[in-house]
Amino acid sequence: MEKETNFNPLYTAKVMGVSGRSGHVKSSDGVIDLDVRLPKGMGGDETGKHTNPEQLFAAGYAACFGGALGAVAAAKKIKLASPPEVTVHATIGKEGEGFGLAVDIFVHISDMEIADVQALTEAAHQVCPYSKATRGNIPVNIHVN
Repeated sequence: MEKETNFNPLYTAKVMGVSGRSGHVKSSDGVIDLDVRLPKGMGGDETGKHTNPEQLFAAGYAACFGGALGAVAAAKKIKLASPPEVTVHATIGKEGEGFGLAVDIFVHISDMEIADVQALTEAAHQVCPYSKATRGNIPVNIHVN
């Protein structure tokens, strides 16, 4: 079932996955070319040399949220002394017959009052595409420090 977009597309990422959580993912441009394994906590990769969907999701969310922070700061004419540091924890767990995700986002911006970081973070959470996609679907908790 296809859904229409309510926006003017700017870019489409294309990534193919083979064999699920014990497989391989590769982007159409070859930039991403990674083996994927179950994480150790789920009975998988003991070596820690492979990625997993949760790491890839967290990486994408961290980059996207950082971009949203920068865009909101620029729109509000706020000069940031240093780039925002965004750390995302993506947690998977059993949920009924399947699995669920939960996300914690940690934001740090040097030389900025916590209240100002909080306000900027809340505004970024409203415009970040990952935040929009997850809103109402999974728990997303935001922490500033």
